[in-house]
Amino acid sequence: MPIIAADIKRYLSGGAANADPNASLGGARSSVEVVDATIGNLFDNIDSTEATAGDTEYRCLYIKNTHATLTLQAAKIWIQTNTPSADTAIRIGLGTAAINATEQTVADESTAPSGVTFSTAVNEAAALVIGDLIAGAHKAIWYERVVGAAAAAYNADSVTVRIKGDTAA
Repeated sequence: MPIIAADIKRYLSGGAANADPNASLGGARSSVEVVDATIGNLFDNIDSTEATAGDTEYRCLYIKNTHATLTLQAAKIWIQTNTPSADTAIRIGLGTAAINATEQTVADESTAPSGVTFSTAVNEAAALVIGDLIAGAHKAIWYERVVGAAAAAYNADSVTVRIKGDTAA
């Protein structure tokens, strides 16, 4: 049976039992799956101070191939649909740790991870290349949320991130 979308899962970082997206700042992969990776489920609400001044925050998730035997070959990730709000944007970056390794931890949500290059990766042609994920393997992905200064209120801001790869027949 080939790898299907349900075999590729997202998990929080921040330690094996971390269930708080606000603490998903790198470190060990959590056992807590992120079923809905919308902005509201990854980042806290923007308060009036952040909306007035602008704000940039970071989260680290792990992409994991949970298929029992097959490798997700030439895996890549991109932002299929960025935020509908004109005042926010998401960029993504590959973690600096190797596949199956533990990603660096940042001090707080306002601290950028060292050595990570962020991209809008707006389509498959501009996707970030993860590489091969053997059965059970994971790779860290960083999300950067940028809120512009004087941001207007916006309910249900969202982003759609797509992961794709091949499998051997």
